[in-house]
Amino acid sequence: MRPTPDALMLFAAGFGTRMGALTAHQPKPLVKVAGRSLIDHALSLADAAGVTRKVANTHYLADQIAAHLAHRPDIALSHETPCILDTGGGLKKALPLLGKGPVFTLNTDAVWTGANPLTQLHAAWRPADMDVLLLLLPVQNATGHGGKSDFLLESGGRISWARGAPGHVYLGAQIIVTDGLDQIDEAAFPIYPLWEAALAKGRAYGLVHQGGWCDVGHPGGIAEAEAMLQAAHVQ
Repeated sequence: MRPTPDALMLFAAGFGTRMGALTAHQPKPLVKVAGRSLIDHALSLADAAGVTRKVANTHYLADQIAAHLAHRPDIALSHETPCILDTGGGLKKALPLLGKGPVFTLNTDAVWTGANPLTQLHAAWRPADMDVLLLLLPVQNATGHGGKSDFLLESGGRISWARGAPGHVYLGAQIIVTDGLDQIDEAAFPIYPLWEAALAKGRAYGLVHQGGWCDVGHPGGIAEAEAMLQAAHVQ
């Protein structure tokens, strides 16, 4: 079993309901920001980080994602049918393609500036101490988020639930040990049970992203992301 990740799970199966009409006839990962689809923004990060094994899950309008990625034989598809499996269930189904050991996961509904999120995670990963390493930003710096904090970042990098307190937002990029997935019987479930187990053992950590991030899970996020990218380009 590898101690450090060399495989990436791209979450690309969701319905994108917050996007409204934009996802009535196309899946959210194909929505364009600054002339490029969201999934291509994510793949650029994976390519630059040198990730050798990449898996994207599909469900909603899966044929469009398959066609879009047809020129990328390095990307395997994990199709979820008849039901969408959520993040935890989707990750579990994709394990035969990802292999054993810790993996990167990356949401495909965000745009980044600054340091490569996957490279940052890889450099900070300590397999002797960690089961989960999440990339975070202070809630006030999370462009397009508009919600509450997810975690408090404690001394030494450990995290705890924010539970309404001002803290940090999870950005949809992580390294996670997948062993606990075999203990969950449900087919569809979120990733949270693995986080809870890591938190209980003191093996859940966070890392602050060195750059910008914008949530593009809603229509307004497109203009916000393009403005963030333009500002980063001008600097």
